[in-house]
Amino acid sequence: MKLQTPLRVASATALTLGLGLFALASSAGASAPRWQWQPPRQALFVETDATSGNSVLSYQRASDGTISYVATFPTGGNGATAAGATADPLASQAGLTLANNGNDLIAVNAGSDTVTVFAVDGAQLTPIQQISSGGLFPDSVATSGRLVAVLNSGGAGSVAEFTWFGNRLVPLPGQTRSLGLSNTTPPDFHHGVGQVGYTPNGQHLVITGKLSDNSYLVYAVANNGSLSTSPVITPALNALPFSFTFDSAGNLVTTEASNSSVDTYSVNANGSLTNLGSAPDRGAALCWISGANGYFYGSNAGSGTISSFTENGAGAPELVSATAATAHAGTTDSTVSPDGKFLYVESGGAGAIDAYAIGAGGSLTQIETIFNIPVGSEGIAVS
Repeated sequence: MKLQTPLRVASATALTLGLGLFALASSAGASAPRWQWQPPRQALFVETDATSGNSVLSYQRASDGTISYVATFPTGGNGATAAGATADPLASQAGLTLANNGNDLIAVNAGSDTVTVFAVDGAQLTPIQQISSGGLFPDSVATSGRLVAVLNSGGAGSVAEFTWFGNRLVPLPGQTRSLGLSNTTPPDFHHGVGQVGYTPNGQHLVITGKLSDNSYLVYAVANNGSLSTSPVITPALNALPFSFTFDSAGNLVTTEASNSSVDTYSVNANGSLTNLGSAPDRGAALCWISGANGYFYGSNAGSGTISSFTENGAGAPELVSATAATAHAGTTDSTVSPDGKFLYVESGGAGAIDAYAIGAGGSLTQIETIFNIPVGSEGIAVS
C-alpha cells in the first residue's frame, strides 16, 4: 500500500477526468513490476528542460557517492525558459520532485503547461501520466502525504492541488488559487514565483514571491487538503525571496537573493512568518538551498560557489563558510542524499553536476564532476 486514509474527492466528474488523461508509452523500456522485490538501489535524476522535448536523465549512485549515467527518459512534454534567464531556465527550485517514498517522480513541463508522473524502479523510470498543471509555466512541485501542489509562474500565476489515485494524479476540485501576478508567459525570471512547499506538519503551503511582491505567501491547509481562499502575506526581510527548505524545528530556511543571504522564519499558526535572523554570504545570486544534519548549502549562480550555514540556538542562521566549495558557472539547484552523506549540485551554465561528501562541521569534499548534462538543465532529485 502506498498511502492510507484517502482524501474525499468531492466530484466524481473530476476523478473521471483525471483518470482519463492519457498515459505515456514508455520509450525507455519498462521496469520490473512495482510489487516485485528489488535490491535497494540509489539514483540521481536531472531534468533537461529542453524546449524541443523535455527529458529526465537518470544516474546510478554508488556507495561512495559517485554517479554513472543510466538512461534518458522523455517526459512527453516540452521545457521552456523564463524571460531573461540564462543558467536557470525555470528560475525556481523543486521542478523535479520525488513522491510517495521515492516510488514516483514528478517533472514539470513548463513549455506544455503539464507535469509528468514517472514510476521509479531504482534508476529506471516508466512514464505513467501527463496531466495539466492547472496553469501556465509550471516550475515547482511539492508533496505532503496524499497531496501534491504545482506552482505555475506564468501570467497571473497559480497554485493547483492534486491527490493520488493509485499512481496517478487527480485534480482536487476547487483547489486552484490565482496568485494575482502581473506577468508574461513565459514569466520574467525575477518576477515569477520561485518555489512551493508544504510545511513539515502539513498545515501550511508556502510560496516565494521573488520580485513580484518580495513576500512569502502562506495558505492554510485543512485536514481534507483544501486551501484557504487567500494567503497570509509576509514581506521578506530582504528583496527577492527565491527558495527554501525547513530545519528540524519546522522553521523556514530561505534564500533572499538581493543581498545573497539566508534567512530563517518561524511559521505561526495563523500563517504569518516571524523573522529569526539573516546571514549574507558575500557571494553573488544566492538563490538555491538544501540542507542536511543541521547545515544548509546555498548555490551562488553568479559566483559559481557553494556557501554553508548553520543555526544558533534561537534558530537564526549563521554563516559557516562563504566558499564551502567552488563549483562551476551558473551554479543552481542542489539536493542532498537521504542519508545526509552527499550533496549534488547542478551547474546549468556549465552543463555539470558536482558531487560532494558532507563531513564534520558541514564541510564539503568534492568527489566527482560530470559534464554530460545539457547546458541550461534545471531540476534535480536524489533517492
